[in-house]
Amino acid sequence: KKKEYNAILQHYFDSTLLRPSLGFSGGILVAKGGTILFEHYQGYEDYPGRTKPLTSSNSLHIASSTKPFTAIAILTLVQEKKLALTDSLTRFFPTLPYPGLTIRDLLSHRSGLPNYLYFMEAANKDNRKDNNGEHNREKQRMVSNQDVLNTLLSTRPPAQAAPNTRFEYCNTNYVLLALVIEKLSGLSFPVYMKKYFFDRLSMHNTFVYQPQDSVRSTPSYQPNGSRWSLDYLDQTYGDKNIYSTPQDLLKWDQALYTDQLIDTSLLQQAFSGYSFERPGTHNYGLGFRLSFLPHGKKIVYHFGRWHGNNAAFTRLLDDKVVIIILGNRFNRSIYAAAHNSYDLFGNYFKADADEEVP
Repeated sequence: KKKEYNAILQHYFDSTLLRPSLGFSGGILVAKGGTILFEHYQGYEDYPGRTKPLTSSNSLHIASSTKPFTAIAILTLVQEKKLALTDSLTRFFPTLPYPGLTIRDLLSHRSGLPNYLYFMEAANKDNRKDNNGEHNREKQRMVSNQDVLNTLLSTRPPAQAAPNTRFEYCNTNYVLLALVIEKLSGLSFPVYMKKYFFDRLSMHNTFVYQPQDSVRSTPSYQPNGSRWSLDYLDQTYGDKNIYSTPQDLLKWDQALYTDQLIDTSLLQQAFSGYSFERPGTHNYGLGFRLSFLPHGKKIVYHFGRWHGNNAAFTRLLDDKVVIIILGNRFNRSIYAAAHNSYDLFGNYFKADADEEVP
């Protein structure tokens, strides 16, 4: 059966994402029940030179596929009775000028908070002035999670919605959740995740990016192969900034079938939908995107994009299948290639639309 699946998957990817015209650069791993059925790496970590082929040990930015890690970290603290999903955010940030928010609202993207990817652009302009008073992107100061919080407190950018009234995907939620983890643990988010998740699961090529990681982090590139430079938002974390490999993400997938991270009851809360304002199959749990299909099958996933990185992490729970695709050269075809592979394992979508991408 494994050989059959390998042949089917090889043919599938050869005819889709791995077509030479698409220029895929990254890694693909598909496993069922923890057994790898297909694994492939191609492309380079150094465009345009092309002297260093990508391998299974190259750590790539997984973008918003970071959010499930942050969510599970929060749920471990819930399990340890250090906080509750119903806790008010003012417990941690007493002067936050957005009342009525809970931890669950942040996890499920129902806070209505403004997205820092936009309001920090305006707040950061003064940090980009050169001696002549002109704006200079090369001189901009790197923004931290604390800077995002401080800007919320000082400039009070308008909310997108009232608390818990609608789903509104917002990276600010997960930047604040990382700060909550730091407050409760006394550890920085990168250290906490390494100690309690990456080391514990033997994810040796996975880390939360910090400046000292520039040597081991794989750069990302434009479609034409020119390097995608880091910018002033490349040190915020919780919403993004985990670097990993397909093999390490398989370990993460397998751990989520057990109670070694959190109890099954809490995990089920993460895999439950919280937004039902609009009809449809798509929903969002606590850190995971969800598809509830008409015939009863359930898909738990999170796609991501940051700079030239595209990431797809999908778990087909009914078939114990995981599809992992990471790319370091911007390529939207990654999402369709992941989505359209589900039907190789059963009747999932056929002609349904693609999943939502951040």
